[in-house]
Amino acid sequence: MADDLELADPAAMSALDRHPMRDAEGELRAEFVEIVAKAIESVDTAFLKEIVGELHEADLGDLVSALQPHDRVSLIELTGDDFDFSALNEVDDSVREELLEELEPATVAEGVRELDSDDAVELLEGMDEEDQDEILDKLPPSERVALERSLDYPENSAGRRMQTDFISVPPDWNVGQAIDYMRETPDLPDRFYEIYAVDQWQRWQGAVSLDALLRSRRPIPLADLIDEDRRRVSVNDDQEEVARLFGKYNLVAAPVVDIDNRLVGVITIDDVVDVIEEEADEDLKALGGVTSDEELSDNFWSIAKGRFNWLIINLATAFLASSVLGLFEGQLEQMVALAVLAPIVASQGGNAATQTMTVAVRALATRQLTSNNASRIVIREGLVGLMNGIAFAVITGIAAVAWFKIPALGVVIGLAMLVNMVAGALGGILIPMVLEKVKADPAVASGTFVTTVTDVVGFFSFLGIATLWFGLK
Repeated sequence: MADDLELADPAAMSALDRHPMRDAEGELRAEFVEIVAKAIESVDTAFLKEIVGELHEADLGDLVSALQPHDRVSLIELTGDDFDFSALNEVDDSVREELLEELEPATVAEGVRELDSDDAVELLEGMDEEDQDEILDKLPPSERVALERSLDYPENSAGRRMQTDFISVPPDWNVGQAIDYMRETPDLPDRFYEIYAVDQWQRWQGAVSLDALLRSRRPIPLADLIDEDRRRVSVNDDQEEVARLFGKYNLVAAPVVDIDNRLVGVITIDDVVDVIEEEADEDLKALGGVTSDEELSDNFWSIAKGRFNWLIINLATAFLASSVLGLFEGQLEQMVALAVLAPIVASQGGNAATQTMTVAVRALATRQLTSNNASRIVIREGLVGLMNGIAFAVITGIAAVAWFKIPALGVVIGLAMLVNMVAGALGGILIPMVLEKVKADPAVASGTFVTTVTDVVGFFSFLGIATLWFGLK
């Protein structure tokens, strides 16, 4: 392979062939980033345009992120129309915001014009309203109105995610007319999977898949091919519900209608994949008490501020759990073993609760846990906690006796372990369900409350049973 490259004419090789972007593991090569940085410094516009012209938007986003901040702006300005602005949707929010602040509004407006409507909305929605208006004012009226309409829809709604470019035809056409229309119309979406039938008021009539269209003879009426029951979504539907619909019914595209049943856009599978990744990322961060907008590129100050609120809540709940120990101060002084073993009971209950909570939060997010099966799932988790509680009661009881040579201590910690494992299992599922009921995000708040429950129940049950058993005062 190396010999082939040596024999090849360098002039006939592409820029990426001469300077590979990624190594064998798929990682971005530092040498490639350095070559691009030197080209920016020397204002080698031809080379830079060749590079960005060959890169996929995702790869271009990786390159932009890897460059120094001052080089990012220079790359966009030097490559001009050759730079694909959809690459900015592939970088961290903080990097994108910094770039959009540095670039001239006219430059951003020109880049936005080349994007699909859904990509343009994604780029603009993170900007301040004043900056949005400044860029929108530089667009042609028809394009500006379409983007403003999309930005007016609720955040995280289908209206924000949809692409407003789609193919609609009258339902009284035949197959030949529809095919001729697609052949002769220059400004069609880059990718589409079906066409849509609408009446003269743009009201939804049905969908025709491309495979059905291409398998049919030209004289056949579209009315014979229209699927009137095609699943569609409303502009106000939450993007999570849309993603769930795609997964449940194996969709690759879904038409979007407004409240008057007029066709206004289409959502495709690539948009849904982005939604799934975003929601999974948000839930994962929330479970750890991290804000959804925290990125690796953020500075330490903004990260510290974002994490502070949940840390202060955790501190308050920790004091609450520790106050239980204060109620048994005398007992702890009489038997040091209690102080040594109490955290084990609390910790094991917390781990059991976290397992249950993780499953519960995910089930609530995917709508697998509903009012129809809630009681059965709660009972099941309670039984799981009971079984594991019995098992670990025996294990910890034996370990405590072997450690401290006090047989009764094994019974006490075993009973406390059983109580806390059951409490943890029930708390791990009931707390997320209650939070969901009161319209709070279970992924955000469950962890703190569940940990508090297992700490309080663990300490109180262990020290309370020990007080009664040993007659401590």
